Amino acid sequence: MKNRNLALFDFDGTITKEDTFIEFIKFAKGEVRFITGFGLLAPILILMKLKLYPNWRAKERVMSFFFSGTSKLEFDTLCAEFASERVPGYVRSSALQKLHFHKERGDLVIIITASFENWLAAWAKPVCDLLLGTKLEIKNNTVTGKIEGKNCYGEEKVNRLRNALDLSEFNEIHAYGDSRGDKEMLTSSTHPNFKVFK
Repeated sequence: MKNRNLALFDFDGTITKEDTFIEFIKFAKGEVRFITGFGLLAPILILMKLKLYPNWRAKERVMSFFFSGTSKLEFDTLCAEFASERVPGYVRSSALQKLHFHKERGDLVIIITASFENWLAAWAKPVCDLLLGTKLEIKNNTVTGKIEGKNCYGEEKVNRLRNALDLSEFNEIHAYGDSRGDKEMLTSSTHPNFKVFK
């Protein structure tokens, strides 16, 4: 018997006002290194915008450029500091209120995002029941810069949801997103909400 609702939230651009992927790199490497790095990576990023280069591959190139060879301990420390010092300032108050609304109502709340889980986990833990994001490959306790599995974007968001739970068990599915990467998630819901937070 269906007796519970599900609430799905994209993170960057939906819950937040900023793209935390970009902001995390600035935080970890500083403005000068960030600008220099993105200048060198510009050809790849332009091709990605023109849809001539895969989004997931561009993400790997960026992560590899800035973080390949970083120890897991150092990276985890940076992520924890970013989650506590910066993420709260990016969060839209209206989105946070809606997160709390669904939690207090007893809905199962899931944040599902293309961002890497690493720098969101500490912030997300108190406000949602489950975080599903892109996973970063770690080998020999070192960041490789590559994605473990698939980029949690588009159809992969729905695949990850279906792997985690049975969507047919929920009476209502509320979904909140803001971009093309959320289209399949929104379509799979009973109550799609596109760019509703200001």
